Amino acid sequence: QVQLVESGGGLVQAGGSLRLSCAASGRIFSIDAMGWYRQAPGKQRELVASITNGGSTNYVDAVKGRFTISRDNAKNTVYLQMNSLKIEDISVYYCTSEIRVSRWDVWRDYWGQGTQVTVSS
Repeated sequence: QVQLVESGGGLVQAGGSLRLSCAASGRIFSIDAMGWYRQAPGKQRELVASITNGGSTNYVDAVKGRFTISRDNAKNTVYLQMNSLKIEDISVYYCTSEIRVSRWDVWRDYWGQGTQVTVSS
């Protein structure tokens, strides 16, 4: 069984910073892409940033230059450093990982439980 556990959300003033972490644990054979999504009230879930096993990154335009995604493969952990936070960044942030639990398994998407990020003016 695979679990993704997020941490690091909270309340911050506009212009401040937060760092989200997401650790994958359990029966893991290999991890491919990892990423962060967010969902604000009344809106669809959107991809914020992703990172491949080789370290290639992708960002939604709204966070380019402010957010940085990184990963520690030895720890099965993905991070999201969020700087210059804005009111419009308020959302529940979810991490996701493509994981195989054995060499014979197919790649499956696993999700964390979500962590709230709130930005005050």
